[in-house]
Amino acid sequence: MSAAGAIRVLIVDDNRTTRKVIRMALESEGICVAGEAGNGLEAVSQVLALHPDLVTMDLEMPVLNGLDAIDRIMAEHPVPILVVAAQVGVRTAFSAISKGALDVLELQAQPGAPWPALLKKVRLLAKVDIAAHLAAMKNRDRPAPPPVPKPVFVGRKAHSVESLGIVAIAASTGGPQALQVLFGQLPAFPCPIVVAQHMTSGFNKGMTDWLDGTAALAIREAEDGETLRAGTVYLNPPEYSMRITAEGVVQLEEPAAHLIYHPSCDFMLKSVAKAYQGRAVAAILTGMGSDGVAGMRAIKAAGGLTLAQDEATSVVFGMNRLAVENQCIDKVISLHDLAAELLRLAAPAPR
Repeated sequence: MSAAGAIRVLIVDDNRTTRKVIRMALESEGICVAGEAGNGLEAVSQVLALHPDLVTMDLEMPVLNGLDAIDRIMAEHPVPILVVAAQVGVRTAFSAISKGALDVLELQAQPGAPWPALLKKVRLLAKVDIAAHLAAMKNRDRPAPPPVPKPVFVGRKAHSVESLGIVAIAASTGGPQALQVLFGQLPAFPCPIVVAQHMTSGFNKGMTDWLDGTAALAIREAEDGETLRAGTVYLNPPEYSMRITAEGVVQLEEPAAHLIYHPSCDFMLKSVAKAYQGRAVAAILTGMGSDGVAGMRAIKAAGGLTLAQDEATSVVFGMNRLAVENQCIDKVISLHDLAAELLRLAAPAPR
């Protein structure tokens, strides 16, 4: 951020009303609007001239669209970018994450209305060292090495294809790009993978389609009553809490009133701990808040193995940091090594 500590934001959108909505929301909480741009070419120029701490980026714009603008900004003067888009074209919005954007937020239509999600994300993402993050992510497209059939946790029995029953993943801010990296490195996998990724209702389908189009694994939004299948990734719909039964069946429930994160990582992880016990491996990835920490503790207490994404490859070292500090993590691991680690855990144990 700027030396004075104030966050300076560049608003990029070809619609003046939208720019007004964003400006009013930011300025109502003392966040400085450094400038505005009506197209991608203006955005590139303004970033170079104004050096904002964060850019809110539209995608459908004249002259130069948002995706191409993100490409140029990341190449010429990297800065944290938050895509602000309507639900129409959400898959394109998630494609922006492949270009270097950090997160996606649904557009709010009413000027002057409270917009806590925008304010929270702006404050959080403006702190990200984007140059360091891009450097850490530069190897994201490398293929995972072949699995090595040997134990990876000293003093604990290694899981094998016959014993590993499920992989459960919790993620929040920065999760979509982390999941893209992970699933892009995984070939066919011998057990199901379930994911609770904090997401705005209506955007989950777009994220699912985007991930499915970039991975060899089948990636789908989980449906109530379906039986989990090996080699398939199931994303928890944000409108529901997802329970996994001992029979490997998905149960979607109305979320309890006290749950503030949607979907709830803790709810999903605790159900996996109860259903699979020592046959579960769980990973907590990048994200803000504490959701997932209690769930990882439950996995570990039930005899499962727990992994946490490291700080260097996390957009936000928040919920994973808390899990480490709460001593419910067996191994802290780089995102780039996570696929290989899961493959090793799924490999047949040496005889």
